[in-house]
Amino acid sequence: MGVSNLNVCARFPDVVVTAACDVWDARLEVIVERFKDTCKGYEDYREMLKQKNLDAVIIATPPHWHTLVAVAACEAGKDLYVQKPMTMHLGESFALRNAVNKHKRICQVGTQIHASENYRRVVEYVRSGNLGHIGAVRTFNVLNQHPDGIGRVTAQQTPESLGLNWNLWCGPAPLRPFNPTLAHDAYNHSSWMAYSGGWTPGMAPHIIDLPVWALDLGFPINTSSAGGRFVLKDDGDVYDHHEVLWQYPGRTMTWMCSLANSYGFDFHGNPVPQRRLGVYFHGTNGTLMANYGTMRIVAEGDKMKDLQEPEKSIPPSPGHEREWLDCVKARQQPSCNPNYHVRVDVPVQLSLLSLKLGRSIRFDPVKERIVGDKEASNLAVPKYRAPWKFPRQYLHA
Repeated sequence: MGVSNLNVCARFPDVVVTAACDVWDARLEVIVERFKDTCKGYEDYREMLKQKNLDAVIIATPPHWHTLVAVAACEAGKDLYVQKPMTMHLGESFALRNAVNKHKRICQVGTQIHASENYRRVVEYVRSGNLGHIGAVRTFNVLNQHPDGIGRVTAQQTPESLGLNWNLWCGPAPLRPFNPTLAHDAYNHSSWMAYSGGWTPGMAPHIIDLPVWALDLGFPINTSSAGGRFVLKDDGDVYDHHEVLWQYPGRTMTWMCSLANSYGFDFHGNPVPQRRLGVYFHGTNGTLMANYGTMRIVAEGDKMKDLQEPEKSIPPSPGHEREWLDCVKARQQPSCNPNYHVRVDVPVQLSLLSLKLGRSIRFDPVKERIVGDKEASNLAVPKYRAPWKFPRQYLHA
């Protein structure tokens, strides 16, 4: 996604690529060569952030690096586009948001589906009131990796032979033995908890973003989560089933994630294994179902027969990256800045914490604190591998 985000930004005449950073030589060299007239390459992001003719950065590292790099970018006076998941831990969610605010940086989180026309139409319809009171929302993302998952590595490779700084790749996460499948791409990162948090933080930010936006949801007051690794036997260690129930004032929202069955309910389509996703808004007058590109209404009898389609009221997006660039120039926060996106990120992180502890977690949305669970509160703040340190100074606004 980093290359994709860069490609979008670099095509605009008001953008110059002045630096690139990667711990993998071959990947860095491709970018530096492509922009050789203006671009300087780095292995260490800390050195890159010292470059003076660098205004803004795209952070598309594996998720376990997002918070440290983002905070360092803020402290260096750089604006930032950070890929989802924004963070991997509850404490990181608030630390990243608070660093952006303290240093007055412009930040867009890479939930690019937020820029789609279909999401705009869904938000308008939900907000029109046509569905009546919406007491429940259901969301899901499913795929089927059975039986082999992401596979098992048998051939021995060393990171040195690939030109990869493995110690720096692992960074604040555990330094585990090198696995080329893990290192390969974001799809494979999602099979290891310590480096991604799994498929829930990988995909839920795109999907629960829609109800958070449409219903203007705050933080959940109670989060219950269950699941585990029941089916897959590969090199990874992530859950292959995850079920979540979030309680909000006046409604609930659920999440279902499966890596071993891709049944897609009304979005199933061609009956072959493939990734499927969807959102259901259940109202007293009817149900709205949507995915990235479609929207369908199922009425409760004749309760919606005289209701009119809402007019278009949300203007089209110039594109998620272009919006960010425009906001950098205007010094205005874009639509998916961390002050908004923290309401998407926090439910995800609470769900993983609930899964880990095997119990529900209560949360105070006003104080932004876990309630009555000292162990959960302690685990919400990650312990980084030395010498990396969690930026505690940003934990509280």
